[in-house]
Amino acid sequence: MMVLVSYDVSTTDKAGKTRLRKVAKACQNYGQRVQNSVFEVDVDYGTFLKLKDKLVKLIDANCDSLRIYYLGNNWKNRIEHIGAKATYDPEGALII
Repeated sequence: MMVLVSYDVSTTDKAGKTRLRKVAKACQNYGQRVQNSVFEVDVDYGTFLKLKDKLVKLIDANCDSLRIYYLGNNWKNRIEHIGAKATYDPEGALII
């Protein structure tokens, strides 16, 4: 299933900057960054629950924001990309 994860972490103090790095790292471990604080994550439901739990524990709900958009399995019909930065296919071949 494809989900879109976006976050806004307050960086007014050192703890916020640390949270921001940890949230970004957690998202990078599961998905592809498509904008500064936006990731496309294509994983099974169990893996998604692990990521969500990790993110909820990392953020400070009093000053940070986490938004998750569930695009499901038919996500290709729900995403339109226009402009710079070539898009990618998370189900395509992985070349290392």
